[in-house]
Amino acid sequence: MQKINIVCPHCGGVNAIPVKESYTKAACGHCKGSLLDTKPLNVTQEKLDRLLLNDERLIIADFWAPWCGPCRSMAPAFEEAARLFPLKAQFIKINTEEEQNLGGRFGIRSIPTVIAFKNNRIVDQFSGALPASQIIAWVKKHL
Repeated sequence: MQKINIVCPHCGGVNAIPVKESYTKAACGHCKGSLLDTKPLNVTQEKLDRLLLNDERLIIADFWAPWCGPCRSMAPAFEEAARLFPLKAQFIKINTEEEQNLGGRFGIRSIPTVIAFKNNRIVDQFSGALPASQIIAWVKKHL
């Protein structure tokens, strides 16, 4: 059976789980927390690097800032989209005010900017606030 590596959103432990079309339950082998948690994670450079190197899912990163109106208006749509992809994609949020080095590292020129990573590589990105339906369609294109 084919397996995929998943980084636990709770403890950061790496779990190898069987690839399935859908999951009813999946618990971390380290902390026993649910791997089905879809709430976007707030990440630092260290957490992002751990995800990019160890998690084999699609990683969807929202680069945002607290003062950015379009970023705040897109946040509920981003969370809504995240709920539809348990164990298929990991949605993360990167505060560019707190993680300025990541903004520079990925050439972020405007926010919100959303980048899709797969196998530690950028596969696509968009800038500007989108509704949930467009974010969902964009993510499905890359699964």
